[in-house]
Amino acid sequence: MVHDPDAPTGGAGFWHWVVINLPATLTGLAQGDGGVDSKNLPQGASQIHNDYGMAGWGGPCPPVGNKPHHYNFTVYALKVDKLAIPDGASTAVVGFMVNQNALAKATLTARYGR
Repeated sequence: MVHDPDAPTGGAGFWHWVVINLPATLTGLAQGDGGVDSKNLPQGASQIHNDYGMAGWGGPCPPVGNKPHHYNFTVYALKVDKLAIPDGASTAVVGFMVNQNALAKATLTARYGR
């Protein structure tokens, strides 16, 4: 999950990418795997609609002149092999399900401004 908490959205931040059901054995993703039409994600993985309104990676785009934004890339270890997420579920619902099943998580924070 990739989230920008600094986006000027009234406190909700901005979801850039949410992908679920990646296998626990996965050690990395290749450039382009998060594309809207990506066929390269592992079988069973799926992308959730981000705040750009598409199911795929949406790159950083902070307003020109803002302080650099923080981009939190978080991966979760879950106690289930697969989340049963209904089609069209919001990032809030997905976040709830992820957190309800989380055993551990790791976050890498990047900063970007323009």
